[in-house]
Amino acid sequence: MSIVTIRNVEFLNNPARFLDPYHFRVTFECIAPLPEDLEWRLIYVASPGNEELDQELDDCLVGPVPAGVNAFEFEGSAPNPSKIPLEDVLGVAALILTGSYKDQEFVRVGYYQNTEYDNEEMKEALPEPIRFDRLVRDINTKPRVTRFQIKWDILPPQGGTAVAAGAANSAAVPSADDIGDEGPSVNGKPT
Repeated sequence: MSIVTIRNVEFLNNPARFLDPYHFRVTFECIAPLPEDLEWRLIYVASPGNEELDQELDDCLVGPVPAGVNAFEFEGSAPNPSKIPLEDVLGVAALILTGSYKDQEFVRVGYYQNTEYDNEEMKEALPEPIRFDRLVRDINTKPRVTRFQIKWDILPPQGGTAVAAGAANSAAVPSADDIGDEGPSVNGKPT
């Protein structure tokens, strides 16, 4: 059983210029108060075959977290263009939002991002060098969600015994492409 369930991730600036910061709101439900912070990280993956090129764009701590529905806004910087191989700048990349509690990742929400030029002429005749000021990004609004079982060590809302959901080491839990039990939603709209 997970103590925290993401209900919605709303991108507040999508589509946007490639060099603009990412700005979004995360809404999640917590079924028991968490005395420690939740850590959220935003990662840009330009080259899926090479983790060394992944860029952590930002992270933030949220907590302590009361029981109930909670939300926060997150702003992450744009990826550093000098760290992206030229052949991976245009086209599809991945944007990953992770949630952790006590250094244990409990959720990973991945999005595909398409990057292209902002006009047809540049799309057809690619300028050299790449003009980052003319690139736009569009994040696909259908996420891929992976949940992990972790050891929460939190009292459940009924009181009584401590919850030790999952093992001390995280293990992948297969999931559908959804967020929450009430059905997936993106930008506040059911999908």
